[in-house]
Amino acid sequence: MSTASGVSAGSVLQLPSFRVPAKRFLPRRTAAGAPAGNFFVKRDIIYNRSYHQFLPLKHIGGLQAAVLPVTPPLLDGEGKKKQMAEEYGFTQIGDELPDDITLKDVMDTLPKEVFEINDVKAWTSVLISVTSYALGLYFIAKSPWYLLPLAWAWTGTAVTGHCSFIHTLYHFFVKFFVIGHDCAHKSFSRNKLVEDVVGTLAFMPLIYPYEPWRFKHDRHHAKTNMLIEDTAWQPVWQKEIESSPFLRKAIIFGYGPIRPWMSIAHWLIWHFDLKKFRPNEVPRMSTFTMVHHTAPHIPFKSSEEWNAAQAQLNGTVHCNYPQWIEILCHDINVHVPHHISPRIPSYNLRAAYDSIKQNWGKYVNEANWNWRLMKTILTRCHVYDKERYYVPFDELAPQESQPIKFLRKFMPDYA
Repeated sequence: MSTASGVSAGSVLQLPSFRVPAKRFLPRRTAAGAPAGNFFVKRDIIYNRSYHQFLPLKHIGGLQAAVLPVTPPLLDGEGKKKQMAEEYGFTQIGDELPDDITLKDVMDTLPKEVFEINDVKAWTSVLISVTSYALGLYFIAKSPWYLLPLAWAWTGTAVTGHCSFIHTLYHFFVKFFVIGHDCAHKSFSRNKLVEDVVGTLAFMPLIYPYEPWRFKHDRHHAKTNMLIEDTAWQPVWQKEIESSPFLRKAIIFGYGPIRPWMSIAHWLIWHFDLKKFRPNEVPRMSTFTMVHHTAPHIPFKSSEEWNAAQAQLNGTVHCNYPQWIEILCHDINVHVPHHISPRIPSYNLRAAYDSIKQNWGKYVNEANWNWRLMKTILTRCHVYDKERYYVPFDELAPQESQPIKFLRKFMPDYA
């Protein structure tokens, strides 16, 4: 006997009844003879891996039963996470932190020495940055034309991370930025005046105003992955997509192929307009944390639902890069402890992360930089949805999502 979907009945699994909203979550393009696929639960939703469809569990009643083959069996909790990690380009997807655990609970497990400022290490990082930048300028001046891309890549990584393909791959500011970043978080020196002077000088080659960036970056830490309030990446709202055809095309292109360069727009919009700041901040760069805080399984939440410990521990990704990149960026990619406490100096981030792994390891999200990870971010993480977290552009506006379809088809997919 076979079902209407073409699946052999045999042994079947009867699911509890639940109601599904007629239009919002029902499959749109499921072929009658398509295979049932592998269903597994992702936190508060059911996820069909074959079609990327999501059905909320909280809608009870209505649909009476579903017929699914029992072979292969439903995956257990670890199996589900491993499957998601492989699909998204992660090495580990962490469990959700319990609601009753606070950020202070996590901080209290960190060894005290990771908060200690070491003047020798701090000024050594300045020396490394200045030397790297000077070498980059020398290579640009002396290199033949065919080596200029490498010279620009080195110099761009040493200063800002904006230049050439390096910005595309690693997407954060490095070297001088990290020094100014430590100054802004009061983890560079015990002298506030020294921190303000060094931070301002470090940001000058970036053409970033230090004080406006500091205020906005503090807000990013205080409101990580909070809807509207976080000053780094935000998902697109559906009303923005529906506002006008021109804006829709601009958003799709901006959040698709050129997304890694959108920090330039962020720089222009946020850091030179005094109206963006409160009056007490006016007399005084937001990093784009695309890789650090963007993934299909990491939600943005409203202020009413937001939980600080979950946002900083579950909502931050530890991403490993080639060693030379990590050296040039002073380990800022070791980002989880930085969000647990911004007061940890960059040279102590690895020791802090070792402690987090020991005490809270099952809750962290980890990845090695790879093309599948970037493809996931660029082709899936688009429009905000409370249940699904993100809806891809090409599901909402298929006729205008050619840039996303292009990335899906031609972007490498190996992890």
